[in-house]
Amino acid sequence: MVILASLSVSTGQPDRQTAVKRLYIANDDHTDYMWTANEAKYDTAFIQMLDYYLHQIDSTRGNPSDFQARFNCDGSYWLRAYQKYRSPAQFDRLIVAIKSGHISSPLNTLVNTYGAQPTEAVVRGMYYAGSLERAYKLRFRLAQTMENNTIPLGLSSLWAGSGVKYSYKGIGGYGSQMTYEYRDNRRNQVYRYAGLDGSGVLMKWYNYNEKISAPLGGYAECRLYPKKRPADVSKTEEIGRVITKLDALCDTVSAKSRYPFNVAGAFGYGWDDLETYVSNPFIQAAQNGTTASRKVRVSNEEDFFEDIARSYPKLPSESVSYGNEWDLYCTSMNETTAQVRRSTEKLRAAEALASLVALKKPAFANHLTPAKELAWESFGMYWEHNWTADGPVKNTVRAQWQNKIQQQISSYVDSLFSLSAQTLGSQLKKAANTRFYVFNPLSWTRSDIADLAYTGTYPVRVINVSTGKEVDSQLVTKGCGRFLRIYAQNIPSVGYSIFEVKPGEPASLPVAASVSGEYISNDRYRIRLSRSGAITEIYDKWAKRQLVKSIDGKYVNDLGGSGRHSANINEGSPVVVENAGSVSVTLKAVSPVPVPHTVRVTLFTNSRTRTGGPAGPPRIEIEDSIQANFKDVKTWAFSFNLNNPTTHHEELGAILTAKKETRGGHYAAQNARLDWQTFNHFADMSEKRGADQAYGVTLSNIDCSFFKLGKSTVDSLWEQSSQLNALAGGQIDTKREDKGVLGIPGQNGQTSFLYKFALTTHSTDFEPVAAMKFSLEHQNPLVAGAITGETDMYPSKTFSLLNIGNPTRSGDAVLLWSLKPSEDGINEGLIARLWNVANKPAIPTLTTTLPIRQAWQTTHIETNERVLKPVGKQVQVRFAPNQLNTYRLQLAY
Repeated sequence: MVILASLSVSTGQPDRQTAVKRLYIANDDHTDYMWTANEAKYDTAFIQMLDYYLHQIDSTRGNPSDFQARFNCDGSYWLRAYQKYRSPAQFDRLIVAIKSGHISSPLNTLVNTYGAQPTEAVVRGMYYAGSLERAYKLRFRLAQTMENNTIPLGLSSLWAGSGVKYSYKGIGGYGSQMTYEYRDNRRNQVYRYAGLDGSGVLMKWYNYNEKISAPLGGYAECRLYPKKRPADVSKTEEIGRVITKLDALCDTVSAKSRYPFNVAGAFGYGWDDLETYVSNPFIQAAQNGTTASRKVRVSNEEDFFEDIARSYPKLPSESVSYGNEWDLYCTSMNETTAQVRRSTEKLRAAEALASLVALKKPAFANHLTPAKELAWESFGMYWEHNWTADGPVKNTVRAQWQNKIQQQISSYVDSLFSLSAQTLGSQLKKAANTRFYVFNPLSWTRSDIADLAYTGTYPVRVINVSTGKEVDSQLVTKGCGRFLRIYAQNIPSVGYSIFEVKPGEPASLPVAASVSGEYISNDRYRIRLSRSGAITEIYDKWAKRQLVKSIDGKYVNDLGGSGRHSANINEGSPVVVENAGSVSVTLKAVSPVPVPHTVRVTLFTNSRTRTGGPAGPPRIEIEDSIQANFKDVKTWAFSFNLNNPTTHHEELGAILTAKKETRGGHYAAQNARLDWQTFNHFADMSEKRGADQAYGVTLSNIDCSFFKLGKSTVDSLWEQSSQLNALAGGQIDTKREDKGVLGIPGQNGQTSFLYKFALTTHSTDFEPVAAMKFSLEHQNPLVAGAITGETDMYPSKTFSLLNIGNPTRSGDAVLLWSLKPSEDGINEGLIARLWNVANKPAIPTLTTTLPIRQAWQTTHIETNERVLKPVGKQVQVRFAPNQLNTYRLQLAY
């Protein structure tokens, strides 16, 4: 249960009517990247503005501190552009201004929306700032997300874990689907924005009302006239009038004061301009506004927060999600966004492989460093907030830029994955028969399918070298390739086992699932796949219950049809079998309704009675593809036969309960948009019909950024709906102002879309660890790679680099999130990020195969914070509930 923050603010010390007010005014140039102008113009503008403000800083150093020039970048890309295009000496001058507090920059690359982002994408987008911290002994304490009206809950923990202390949120009325009245009247305007792990940042988010309190609460709070300033009002007078508003905001007298503080700040001036040069008006306004009862300071923003933190140590706290708004518009190019999501997930295996390889061959990927740095920059750019695509830059140009950014990410990840997989194969000794390794990037021993690209002769037998036993295998065709699919058992944590391909007939085994017409069945499930691709039946044999229920004419994995009725369900080609064998069987449906699309449903060996046979992965895999362009909003409906279930889902660095805070959930009861929830690795619907009667379904998702519960609207969350609608893509919103549709029209002409889901059921209450493990296994397949080396640099049968455990099993909920060589090179160690998924503390032990020489807890952007004390090959670490932590491990290799 989230406790509502009271409107009566306990500030820690009384403020008296006669106390001197401290008002802070901060200058910036709000960056609407690729909305106001193109990349080249923005790069030039950043450099020239920094030149100007550095000169102003030097020119005003003799002024009293409050009246010196200061400037606030709103993204670390400003610093990167300056470093790229100016000399080292000029960049050093910029660093000096940052250290002196005259230039500030947040950790974020650009002004982003965060609701659609995978957790790791957010972290990588802050890596450049982390590199500056270590190179120049800096700490960046600010982060921000502007103009968009919403913000996710988990972002606070990710920021705090990256070293952030403060954030300023200023919204815009433009394009919002929420009314002015609904967005106004925030219960807290300065508060602690806290995550589920208890960490957080100090947040300034003022009430915003375009008709009354503007510009306060907006993204250009110091600019009273954003479009056209009256000719008889100078910029100094304009800022002076904002100072008057700030003064009036401070009210420490009224019993029901909405701002009971004597410290206030107005941040930002640039609005939507390309360039902002207003140093002197800020200084003059601060001088003019300072009186015996009021101090006005030209601010770097951090000074405001330091004053607030010092003066009011008992601020209220909020731990709620405000949902998604501009975050949604990246689905107007859903396949491009899905490719970024897939690359983010693939990075987990690519970097885990690279960790093994680099311990033996440190420089193997050095030539990829420029591509890596460009990929991290691109993660910080892809979700730039102007996905509205309705500005001076044409939406076709914006779409081309989004494609370029996606390709910079995917190209690096693909290159690292391929290079690491091939190099690991060269570090293991080949044999007379074909050998291959199967690698598990996850942190628990795992049994699952593995696909080896295979062009050799067939039939063959596949032998586990460690056990000497044959494993289940079959040939499958995917796309234009042929693969040898095996069921690989007990692949160790962050490690591999080796298999050998021998000539001969494989053991005669029954097929993994039986097929009869449109029905496919294994020991766990019986499924009917209709010709339309909708799944109309899923019978759970273990629980003895039907999982599917038609809701508003839609079933499971249902793309819908024109005026859906029962006839549409059967509209399509006859269902056919693909790739039937002892490991898996796939059923395929192809339908033209509502657009040409193909659905593949796969079941695996799951027999609990077959003599000597393994139990395969307990999941139903669903692969959907659309083979045509579409211009409307489309969803894949999942309608379940559940009684008033509760939905949990991974948002961003947090697992949320999809209910309002007033009913035990994590969504704000006011100021929130409620129709679309973030859909990261999974969503789970679970019902409970008594003390010991529970049942639920977990849905793993790779490609969709959002889902809707039932008929949820902007203002109404259908909390107990048993229908989940995964957003396949589309332009979600129309502007209230002029009815313009936001986002890229017609999916930018894309005609090929891919969506991968997996489903499992459970006869227990919702368990976040089980749900996360299930989805990670689905989305991170075992990696099969050919062995080509002349000698063994690693053990010749099986190997595990790292595992997590605890004798009391308190560490079972702590999952490895990423393992990678340090950004500063393998000599600086491996970086391990771990997530305690459970809502209870944990004290697991990290155990590595090699001795640990030194260890630190770091920020998520790899700046060391705390020395740890390893013992031999182990180091014990501590987690708060729901906490993500990052560690540096220097191994003796």
